Amino acid sequence: MLPATHPVRLLADTSSEPVLPGTAVLRMETTARRTGTFDGAWWPRTRDLKSELSGLLTALTARLGPLARVGLDASDWDGSPGHLFVDGHMVRIDWSAVGDNTMIVTRGDQDHFLFLVIPPGTGIGPAHAAMVMAVQDDNAASAERILAATGITRADRSDVPQSSPTEPDR
Repeated sequence: MLPATHPVRLLADTSSEPVLPGTAVLRMETTARRTGTFDGAWWPRTRDLKSELSGLLTALTARLGPLARVGLDASDWDGSPGHLFVDGHMVRIDWSAVGDNTMIVTRGDQDHFLFLVIPPGTGIGPAHAAMVMAVQDDNAASAERILAATGITRADRSDVPQSSPTEPDR
């Protein structure tokens, strides 16, 4: 049995919507071409991968169809399962140690979507700014540059809660 998950809000346009921890922003349906670096951005609440990723994958599956795998950086998460089940379908999780605040979601054999991952514990203002910047059409900035440009530093990424039974007070 999977742990209880928080609903993930998928926002197609971040310009006027409030962004809270657990929000994922998608641009793959909102532009005529996929020319920017990122297809989306995700701001997990905590480092508890099973509860955070399960909600996101459920929301993405509803939007994109069945997903085959997810690539994540092991240093960003507590625990490293090899797979999760989403709506009865197994999604493989691949791990790396690149430390680049990105996530690759694969649908089918070759359809890849790249997400900027906003570190849990980031303030609302910087998280919103980073998400907006990441999904702008023709954005060519790396995750590192986006985080730096929006004031998200390594110090912000420390002391992140492992899990949260309730919504954080922000």
